[in-house]
Amino acid sequence: MPEMVSPEQAQARRREVVANGVPAVLTTYFGSNWTLAGPDAPPPPGPEVLYPMAFLVEQSANTTVQAHYHAANQWQVVVGGGGTMGKHAVAPVVVHYTNAFSSYGPLCSGAEGLHYFTLRNGYDPGAQYIPAARDRLRQVKRQFREAKHIAGPPKATPGAELLVPMAEDGMGAWRYRLAPGECVTGPDPASGLGQFWVVTAGALAAAEASLPPLSLLFVRPEEAAFTATAGAEGLEILALQYPLNPAHI
Repeated sequence: MPEMVSPEQAQARRREVVANGVPAVLTTYFGSNWTLAGPDAPPPPGPEVLYPMAFLVEQSANTTVQAHYHAANQWQVVVGGGGTMGKHAVAPVVVHYTNAFSSYGPLCSGAEGLHYFTLRNGYDPGAQYIPAARDRLRQVKRQFREAKHIAGPPKATPGAELLVPMAEDGMGAWRYRLAPGECVTGPDPASGLGQFWVVTAGALAAAEASLPPLSLLFVRPEEAAFTATAGAEGLEILALQYPLNPAHI
């Protein structure tokens, strides 16, 4: 069964932070931050371990987070506010992918702030900011990769939309808009190295509850293809799949 987390369940892991000098609110859905662990904590997972990490960032208004990179492959989904990512204007719903050790940004928020999910399938110890960390980046085996898609606002018409075409290594992104009670089965998880599903509108009918917008699911490669069922108000949901072979391992 996929791991499922609703925004209500994640609320207990919501905290104020300051990153790169920018105030933000961080809500953790999946994974742990080892920098907050005590001295007796076990070592964090290595880069070869499938380890889902997911958190919602609510970046404060009119602020800038410098360009940076991470040590894990990453999807991001803009779900609130607006601003720019690099040279591109972003607003709900923008989907953005970067390989591990691929720098991107800066992230500049507008008057309403910039709210986005950060979703990884491996452990990351924290952002490495450019230009200070550029020398470390040059010493790492890596393959630069970045993909963006501006999916636009939710639409009422049911259907499937290919956001990022699936590459030979399995990386790809899809958006499904379902009428009430309608079902759709996503891509075979074995074709990639994990999938995050993001509820962006309506509700996902789960076994024991109805999952509202900003709910997340993680599907592992060995699991069956996930079937999403729309609740009484319909459903808009994203499926984001990671490449099979991380280039940095």
